[in-house]
This record gives sequence, structure tokens and C-alpha cells, in this order.
Amino acid sequence: MPMELYIIRHGETVWNLENRLQGTVDIDLNPNGRKKAVDLGNQLDSIQFDKIYVSPLIRAYETACLIRGRRDIQIIRDNRLREISFGQMEGRCYDEVIDEKCPFNYFFTAPEKYVPPVNGETLEDLCARTKDFIVKEIEPQYKTAARIMIVAHGALNKGIMCYLENNDKAHFWGEGLQQNCQATIFSYNGQIWTRK
Repeated sequence: MPMELYIIRHGETVWNLENRLQGTVDIDLNPNGRKKAVDLGNQLDSIQFDKIYVSPLIRAYETACLIRGRRDIQIIRDNRLREISFGQMEGRCYDEVIDEKCPFNYFFTAPEKYVPPVNGETLEDLCARTKDFIVKEIEPQYKTAARIMIVAHGALNKGIMCYLENNDKAHFWGEGLQQNCQATIFSYNGQIWTRK
């Protein structure tokens, strides 16, 4: 039987509503983010998960706890699942940093041209650590786990999907940014990942 992987973006935060770059800043969920996480947990209540892996950042960890609810599922924090760092741009509104003179301008529109801000992380580094996580942590569980959940972040989750779908940097965003509390499901047959 193929192993299933549920990749979920954290619930909404105040900074999401304000279009601020969160990156590695530890921002709590807002009330709507908590409600949507509980709703998703109710939708997934009948599905058995072997483990939940989560970013160490509170918005992802709280989302995972709310999705899990009262079920007895181990939640494992892994630093490789933290969001991409936007360096000195963290906390800035997206509209403030998008202009022709700013290399951040390419983050969503032409990721192959993206240059991180000072102290920020490259997409190559993000993709390297997400691949490392999948190859070393998830794929070896193919014969022992039926279903695993990952709760993390917008760019981080796309880094994982780049590996799973063998996308290059130019196609980093694939089908676009996940919405908050959106689940994307893949199956793994021991060799190939397939989006469900």
C-alpha cells in the first residue's frame, strides 16, 4: 500500500491579514486561524495518522495541536520545517518591498531570479533542507507508516512539493501558494511521489 503524506499550511495570523512577511518571526494564530484549524481537524477526524511533523514556530505547532484534537497522535517538531527566513525584511508589508529596484520583487513572480534580503535564506537552501527532511525522515517510513501529516508554512511547503514533484526553481510555486489550513495530499509507492 502507498504511504500518504498530508502537507498542511498553518492557520491564519494577524500578519497574514496585514500581508506582512512572517518568515521566522514567531506569530500566534488569530481567532479565525484557530477556528479553521479546528474545522480541518473535524474534517480529518476519521483519518488515522501515524505521526504529525511540525515546524517549531508557534503558528504551525498550534495548528497541528488543534487539528489533532483529542486523538493520540505524536507531534514532532523539526527545525528543518521552519519557514524561509526573509532576513531584514521580516515584519514588512508585502506592498512595501515590491518594486522594480528590490530583488524581493521576484519572490512570487520569477523565483529563479529571487535574491534574498540581507540575512535572508535562498530558495536553494530552503529546498535543500526540505529535501533532506523528506529523504531522511519521511521516505524511510514507507513500510512502517500508512499516513503522515506535516504542518508548516507557505514557502516551506512549496519547497517540499518541489522535491516531491521534481520541479525546478522557476516552477517553485507550482499550482500556487496554499491557503491557510489547506491540505495537499501525496502518495508514495517507495519510489515515486504522486499528488492525489
